[in-house]
Parts: sequence; C-alpha cells; structure tokens
Amino acid sequence: MFNKRVKIKELLTWEPAQQEVTVMGWVRTFRNNQFIALNDGSTNTNLQVVVTLGQYDDDFLKRITTSCSLKVTGTVIPSQGKGQKLEIKANTVEILGDSDAEKYPLQPKKHSLEFLREKAHLRFRTNTFGSVFRVRHALAFAIHKFFHEKGFLYLHTPIITASDAEGAGEMFRVTTLPFDNPPREADGSINFKEDFFGKSTNLTVSGQLEGELGATAFGDIYTFGPTFRAENSNTTRHLAEFWMIEPEMAFNDLEDNMNLAESFIKYIIRFAMENNREDLEFLATRLAEEEKSLPVDKRSEMGLIEKLEFVLNNDFERITYTEAIDILLQSPAYKKKKFQYDVKWGIDMQSEHERYLVEKHFRKPVIVSNYPKDIKAFYMRQNDDGKTVAAMDILAPGIGEIVGGSQREERMDKLEARMKEMHIPADELWWYLDTRRFGTVPHAGFGLGFERMVLFVTGMSNIRDVIAFPRTPKSAEF
Repeated sequence: MFNKRVKIKELLTWEPAQQEVTVMGWVRTFRNNQFIALNDGSTNTNLQVVVTLGQYDDDFLKRITTSCSLKVTGTVIPSQGKGQKLEIKANTVEILGDSDAEKYPLQPKKHSLEFLREKAHLRFRTNTFGSVFRVRHALAFAIHKFFHEKGFLYLHTPIITASDAEGAGEMFRVTTLPFDNPPREADGSINFKEDFFGKSTNLTVSGQLEGELGATAFGDIYTFGPTFRAENSNTTRHLAEFWMIEPEMAFNDLEDNMNLAESFIKYIIRFAMENNREDLEFLATRLAEEEKSLPVDKRSEMGLIEKLEFVLNNDFERITYTEAIDILLQSPAYKKKKFQYDVKWGIDMQSEHERYLVEKHFRKPVIVSNYPKDIKAFYMRQNDDGKTVAAMDILAPGIGEIVGGSQREERMDKLEARMKEMHIPADELWWYLDTRRFGTVPHAGFGLGFERMVLFVTGMSNIRDVIAFPRTPKSAEF
C-alpha cells in the first residue's frame, strides 16, 4: 500500500526507539546536503530527516529543493539538535514531485500577507496560513459538535433562492437568460417566466427564513453554509462570499437566544484552545511581532491567548441599545469629536461605536439588545414600546459585530402589518406566513459570520486571510 505513512504531528509525540516509519511531505529547507526539514501540513513543526553523506549522487541531491515532495522511509532516532526530541535517519528517499527552486514563489523567508493573497493557491504551505486553517477546521468541527450535543438538527437550506431575507437587495442574480438579448415584457422589463426557474432568483444572503420553517417542525435546527452579498465593500471585514451559522429555536425568547449565543461562542473557542494550542501560540507570537510596528495606542491590550481566556472566563456584558447610545454620548471620544460618524438614538451603530463599547468602555464582549425597529428587518418581534424590536447583536474586541439575532415576530397580524409597512410582498412569502397560520410559537435565532469568528480567534486583521479563496469586488481568482 502506497500511503502507509505516519503524519508528522503524530510522529513527534513518539519516544524514539529505532522504529522504522514512512513519512511524506514537502521540503521546507535542505542544508549541507544532509539535513531535510520536512513538513506535511499536520503541524507547523518540521521533521528533521538526516541523509547519510554519500548515500545519493549530486544530481539527485540537487533535486531536493524547497517545496519538492518526498517519501522517506527511515529509522526514528533521538535528535542531536536542540529543540527537537527525535529525527529520522533516512534509509530511502524518493522524490514524488520536483519543484523548480528558481520559479517557486515562496522562498524560505518572510512574505507579506498582501503578497501571499496573490499566491492564495500556495499560501497554505506557510506557517501562518497552516495555523489559520487548522484553527478554522477546529472551529467548524466544534460548531457541529456543539449543536449535535444539544440535539439540534442540521438543515441544509437553499443556496439559490427567490427571497431576500434581509430586504437589502444586495444579491447576486442567478439566471440562464442571454445577457445580450433577454426576453422582455411589453413594458421593457425582463420576462423571468422564460428563465430556468420561471422567476427571478438569487444567491442566498441568509438561510434564516427557511431555517424558521425547520424550527417550527423540529424545534431546534441550525444551518452552516455559504452566503453571498453583492455589496461593493473593500474593507478588511467584508467578503462577497462567506459562511454563516444560523440556529433557529422554537419555544425560545430573546433571553434564551442571548444565552445560547454566548455559550456557543465560548464552546467553540474552548475547543480550539484545547485542540489547537500550538497553532494559537504561534499566531499569538505572530500578532505580538506584527503589533510592535504600531503606535502604542493601536496595540492590543491583551495578547491573543490572554484575550481568548478572558472571553471564556467572563460573562458577556448585556446592555440595551438605548444604554449603548447613552454611553457613547457621554464618552470622551464623542465629546472630543473623535468618532467619524455621528451618535444619536436611531442610528445604525458603526464599527467605531461598537468597538468603543467593547474595547474602551467594558473591555469585554458586549450583547446589545432592543434596537430601533426602523433599522432592523421585518421579521423581528416588535416590543411593546412601539419603537424597538427584540433584536440582539454580540460585539467582539477587534471586530465589532460578530453575531446578529432576534426573537422572531410570531404574531400574524403584527408580521403582516410590518411587511406592508416595509413594502415586502406577502404573496411571495406565503410559505413563510403559513408558519404563523398553522401553530405559531415564540421562536428566536441568530447568525454568526464564521470568518469573523475565525478572525477573532486567530488574531488575523484581514478577513481575506481566514477564508481559503476570498471573493471580493473585482477579485474572483483561483
């Protein structure tokens, strides 16, 4: 069998006792025609392979270059070098794939993150991105584990949809109609009856509405899939394609929703801390080095590990939107006109406002609830004051909003009136309204942007560096 190998991460836990093993991986460095640093992606730690001098001719040794792939069979022996317990004394070395050393873009030196984004097909081979994507995997696995343990059903909601859950209209259209000469109605508008689905369809911005359908049958469901926003935004926090986790729970109110979201965030962070400590410590060191070049007031007050432990060990602060606005209005930052955007009741808080609350005022994650109804979606439950809805956002240090959710409006008359007020066609959402006609219940849910969660846990500063192949305006490479 070809692939009878031991992964380097596992091998490094062994006690060296002359075991014969086969390892495979890519060369990081090759020194003195004798010492190969081999890495297979299971860990950032390289395995030293020692080749006996004179064992291979010069032509063969010249082919052992950075990023060529090898199959090595050898003996596990105690290492003579510092910082490593064992190494492999090679018996046979087989080159599986050559790599032209002069053309290979990632030489053994430090590269900027901007440069690596241009080489996204190869950046996984660096230590930084090795750590980021192993942590991303751990968080994704923990998400499924958390909901499975709580008895949730994993529901796959559609990627192609005719509904705009957020009412924002920033959607990618899906069509098979010819762009140069689409069929048109008498008034000149496009006749979508001739399209593949017989109506106008888009890539989904959220699985929430369909998730509510599942919750009103199964009780507790969650979705975890790609969502899309055709928003022309070139910030470090926005992507056109990103992943969302969206649980929906029947027989839940706003407080239940906040409790679940807080325990969920703590669970997945704890899982990564317990299972990816080596990667997180590497990323913590990377972040500390990166921040040395920043002004003191721009540096994080806590190291990455310290920040994650602080989140785990402290209850999230809970305040209302009205209290949040009052805090901002009384803040030195507002009084000294340091906010770029104005502060008053009714605004949709900007990232600078959210980060002030989290990083300067409370110095921990904050859950803000009961937002003005005029800045929130039609499906959120209206509060008795007539001005606010039972919505909640969780704000995290360094990022701002990481979770958005609400108790859903279960009362048919209130929901229909709100949809009419916001010009949302009830006839297109007849199926959604049926859940209020046939056994409606109080229910709630939230959405967590997965990439923003990965940003928070890894300490990376740009969302394009925590998704494998970022989709952004004017960029759909790879």
